[in-house]
Amino acid sequence: MATTTTRRTRAKTTPTIELDTILTVAESRAVYKALRILDAKLERDDNTLFTSPAIANAYFACKLGGLAAEAFAVAYLNAQNRVIETRIMFTGTLTQTTVHPREIVKASLALGAASVVISHNHPSGDLRFSDADRSLTQAIKQALQVVDVRLHDHVLVAGGKAISGALYGLF
Repeated sequence: MATTTTRRTRAKTTPTIELDTILTVAESRAVYKALRILDAKLERDDNTLFTSPAIANAYFACKLGGLAAEAFAVAYLNAQNRVIETRIMFTGTLTQTTVHPREIVKASLALGAASVVISHNHPSGDLRFSDADRSLTQAIKQALQVVDVRLHDHVLVAGGKAISGALYGLF
């Protein structure tokens, strides 16, 4: 008896970066194909192991790099630093988003996370942590400490690049 396998597909949004204006048609197709491959790999979060800030930077650059509004994401990790799940927890406007540390704590407990890596983007392209970013990082770190969940890093994504708050001395 023959069996057929169907692949489940879901609608993907095209990145907001207009590559067609700076690349040839063939180059644009190649870049979009590469982005689709990266996106598919990142969808299988259980294979991602966070062993360095460079990995976290690349991971979140792919997740948040093409967004037109600020977004705040959290990668929930198990005791071996493998991603259990990544969620965009909060979205906002071009210049800000409201983040609630208690929601990050709730999700950490629900998922059984041992640690987290948080990330947000600056659609403006400014690759510097603001005073508000620093305060928020400390608030989230303190909230997570109460329930014995470690904050590994806060990754900032802007202008096609990402930086590690841990390496930057943010906390």
